[in-house]
Amino acid sequence: MSKIDHSLFSANEHALEDNFGDCPECGNALHIKNSKSGPFLGCTGYPECSFSKPLHDKQTTLLKTLDGVSCPECSSELAIKKGRFGMFIGCTNFPDCHYIAPIKQQEETSVDCPKCKKGQLISRTNKYGKQFFACNHYPKCRYVLNFTPVNEVCPACGWAVLIDKKGQLQCPQPACGYKK
Repeated sequence: MSKIDHSLFSANEHALEDNFGDCPECGNALHIKNSKSGPFLGCTGYPECSFSKPLHDKQTTLLKTLDGVSCPECSSELAIKKGRFGMFIGCTNFPDCHYIAPIKQQEETSVDCPKCKKGQLISRTNKYGKQFFACNHYPKCRYVLNFTPVNEVCPACGWAVLIDKKGQLQCPQPACGYKK
C-alpha cells in the first residue's frame, strides 16, 4: 500500500502540450527553444523556416497622453511612454512617426572630461532613474562618475577632477585616496 496520493499527479492530456500557435510563415507549430540569450518561440520547421519571436514581448507601454503638446514632426499628440531603457516622450502615431525625446534634458556641468580632455561631463540618468555623470563624447570616451564632479585639480595625484561625495571632496582615482 502506497502512501502517495496519485490523484495529485494526474493531469489532462493537453496540459503537457506546448501549444503556442502556428508559424505565420510556413504553418508548422511553434515551440519554446533556448539560446545563449534566453528562451524564445521558434518554428519546428527550422532550418527551412527561420521564423522566431521573443517569448516575452518587451514592447513600450503608453503611460499618459500629454494634452496640448504636439509632435514637431507630424503634429500628433505626444505621450509619456515606458520602454526597455526607461521612460521617454514619444509620438502617439508611432509606426508612422518615430519622434522621441528624453523626459529630462541632459545638464552640462561645465567640468572638462579629465580622460579625453576634449569633452565635458554631463548629467545623465540610467533606466532606473539614478543620476551619473559621463563625457559628452560617448562612445569615443567612456569616462563615467557616479558622484557630482567638481572642477578642481587633486593636489595629491594631479587628476583634473574631484567629486563631491556626501559633502566631502574626494579624488575619483581609486589609487589616490585624497579627501578634503
